[in-house]
This record gives sequence, C-alpha cells and structure tokens, in this order.
Amino acid sequence: QEPIYCFCLHFEEKFLESAEDLEKLRNDGSFMFQQMPMVKIDGMKLVQTRAILNYIASKYNLYRKDIKERVLIDMYTEGIADLDTKLALIQQRTKNRYFPAFEKISESNGQDYLVGNKLSRADIHLVELLYYMEELESSLIFSFPLLKALKTRISNLPMVKKFLQPGSPRKSLMDEKSLEEARKIFRF
Repeated sequence: QEPIYCFCLHFEEKFLESAEDLEKLRNDGSFMFQQMPMVKIDGMKLVQTRAILNYIASKYNLYRKDIKERVLIDMYTEGIADLDTKLALIQQRTKNRYFPAFEKISESNGQDYLVGNKLSRADIHLVELLYYMEELESSLIFSFPLLKALKTRISNLPMVKKFLQPGSPRKSLMDEKSLEEARKIFRF
C-alpha cells in the first residue's frame, strides 16, 4: 500500500494594498515576468502558477516520483484547468451576452412570454437554464428583473410548480457534492 502523507503547509498571505506596492516588487526583481502570483519559499521567489504548484506538490509528495503517475496527475490537472476556464467563460458570457439578450427580448416584447404572449418551449428552456445557472451562481440573475419575473411566472404554473416540488422527478443538474466543489473552484 502507498503511504499516506499528511502535512500542514503554514504560510502568510500578503495582499498588495496599492499600485506602489506592486511597482516596488516589480522594480526589485521579484516578478520575473512582471505578474502575480509570486511565492517566497525555501529562499526562492517563484512565479507562474503551475511552477509554484508543481514545486509545492513535489516538496510535499503530492506529485509522485513515478513518471506514469505524474503524467496522469498532469492530465487530470489540465482537464480541471480546462473546465475551470470553460465554466468561467460560460459564466461571463451568461452575464454579459445571453442574459442581457433575453432581458432585452423580454423588454421589447412587453409580454409575459418570449413569443406571442403564450408559453413555448423557448420559455421552458430558458427557465431551466435560469435554474441551472442559479445553482452555480445565485447572483447571476440579480441584474435581470424581467428574467427573474419570467422564472417566477413559469415556476408558478400549476404543472411546473408540481414538477418543482420536493420529491418530484426533477433532479438538479449537479449533485450537492459536485455543486459545492464547483463553488469552491470558482469561488462563488
């Protein structure tokens, strides 16, 4: 069996309080590439996130010595980084592109639904998306009062309301553990 390693990495986190603090670090050579983050460890000033993470992981035996295990760790880590980037992009586009477009459609339409003042599958799909995005980041919808109203209106329709009740067939798109992990990763 592989030994289990337990460690406690003690560190002091310092935040820059002014542009002058950043400029001082740049001028004293602390930032090789003129950017953050920077970690002082073992008498070194490390920059570049992956280099920092690889050093700390190696130091505390979290980055195995076996090259085959390391490549698996790298593959999984890069996959997580890709997902992180894609989810951040989705969140950004949702807030800055798609929700504003649907808010504008709702405003210009001046009706209770997206098309012809009658419930359509577009309304249902949009409300499902609103629920999904709300699970990821509840504040995303705050700036869109017409979308909030549409969600409430459709959620209160008798068949939809019944479907949304506890014990109904509707399942969250993410289980609670996955949702909590996504919140930690994306800091929502």
